[in-house]
Amino acid sequence: MELTGLNFIGNELSGKGKTTFQAFNPDKCKKISPLFCEATRAEINKAVHRAETAFREYSQKSGNQRASLLETIAHEILDLGDKLIDRCCEETGLPVQRLTGERGRLVNQLKLFADLLREGSWVDARIDHADPERQPVPRPDIRSMHKPLGPVGIFGASNFPLAFSVAGGDTTSVLAAGCSVVIKAHPAHPGTSEMVAQAIRAAINKTNMPDGLFSMIHGQSTNTGMAVVRHPNIKAIGFTGSFRGGKAIFDASARRPEPIPVYAEMSSTNPVYILPGALHERMQEISKGLTASVTLGVGQFCTNPGLVVMVESKDSEEFLKITASNFQEVPPATMLTPGIFTAYQDGIHFLTKESKIRLLAISKNKGLAYQGPACLLQTTAEHFLTNEVLENEVFGPSTLIITAKDKTEVLKISANLKGHLTTTLHATDQDLRDYDDLINILERKAGRLIINGFPTGVEVCHAMVHGGPFPATTDSRTTSVGTAAITRFTRPVCYQNFPDNQLPDELKEANPLNIWRLVDGERKKGRLSASG
Repeated sequence: MELTGLNFIGNELSGKGKTTFQAFNPDKCKKISPLFCEATRAEINKAVHRAETAFREYSQKSGNQRASLLETIAHEILDLGDKLIDRCCEETGLPVQRLTGERGRLVNQLKLFADLLREGSWVDARIDHADPERQPVPRPDIRSMHKPLGPVGIFGASNFPLAFSVAGGDTTSVLAAGCSVVIKAHPAHPGTSEMVAQAIRAAINKTNMPDGLFSMIHGQSTNTGMAVVRHPNIKAIGFTGSFRGGKAIFDASARRPEPIPVYAEMSSTNPVYILPGALHERMQEISKGLTASVTLGVGQFCTNPGLVVMVESKDSEEFLKITASNFQEVPPATMLTPGIFTAYQDGIHFLTKESKIRLLAISKNKGLAYQGPACLLQTTAEHFLTNEVLENEVFGPSTLIITAKDKTEVLKISANLKGHLTTTLHATDQDLRDYDDLINILERKAGRLIINGFPTGVEVCHAMVHGGPFPATTDSRTTSVGTAAITRFTRPVCYQNFPDNQLPDELKEANPLNIWRLVDGERKKGRLSASG
């Protein structure tokens, strides 16, 4: 497959901009052909206008039709074969096995959302029948369901070039919801992005979906993405990346004449608590698991455990020694981009220059260019509590262990935490009884709580919550993984006193889609009786 280096404006390929850039191979430290054209303002406007036109048609498509599109996208991506994996390896430095698994996750989530659409109950149809006898005034017939918002702008993520980029979780949610989409491809993997865009475009054409349903633009400058954010026809934004980038997009969206929702996943250090009983019983196992979790994917996961909290004891001293030895044995590995590598170096330097933070271990083998070493650091609860910047994310294979004097300090640390995607407890049954108030605190601090596991690895399923309070995300009520992610790009619409033949199928009396609905306060499936 030949790469064009052009922008996808619906079915049209366009390269009118004079600014170009190339992908970079972080393993071989060299640029990769071809040149990619940064989108002009005119190209971005055309993409969004086409998305608006396509939305009017696509939003009326049935759940079955949208499901067929998602399934066809999955097949087209698989048909790209090894060429997709090879290009992605070149652009990211990620190994074949990791990317093959990530492609499987991408395909499976497309199929999961297709199943959701075919079943249909996700629209949360609600029916309250008229009650002409109600006093003091009669009640009208009122029905509601979720409807798509409109064209959505999505920013591809650097760390998941397949599962959270051009056809990733956000795009899947958008298309499932019935919205059109304009993707801002991540400049770290533009060739991978183009190949996936070609697969999506082929699927759109094969399923007879409208031109303009999907567009993808390139660009290294922030101006490219911001032009999408500020366009009046864009009705929501999905973003995965840094706090600075996500907050800038959120602020720009709020300043629009018509503010729009921004679903940004930004920054999380995912605290792990190792409680005394579990530490004593499973010290070696927990140390090994922590080392693997921190260094998985060179620490470039949004769920990387960047903080560890434990109580000082002889066991904790032994744990630090064991874990330091484990970290030293982890070889440095290539990070996604030179910029990410430099930021990681700067973050470690910032931490280690403080006298009250100890560098317990660093990978003993020296890495090559852009290879990040595993780092284990330690400080006291007292120091952590007086330096809120220590909670900030250092994106890479490092973690900071905080040793507390007692349970009181553990609870104080917890109460002062900002928002995170996850928190984890390693605990025995007795630990959970001794620290029963800790869970109540942590429920307010994270979107996902884990017991006796590690946060890396996010299952794509109906119940998953991948979100959390600020600054982990800009909206703690939502998730970016799992089928509940679909409602980020919908809004409830109410129909009062509509004749049955003018209602959406989901709300008609006969229930032609045979979905579950809330009818007069009761969950029901099937056709309603004459009385409801």
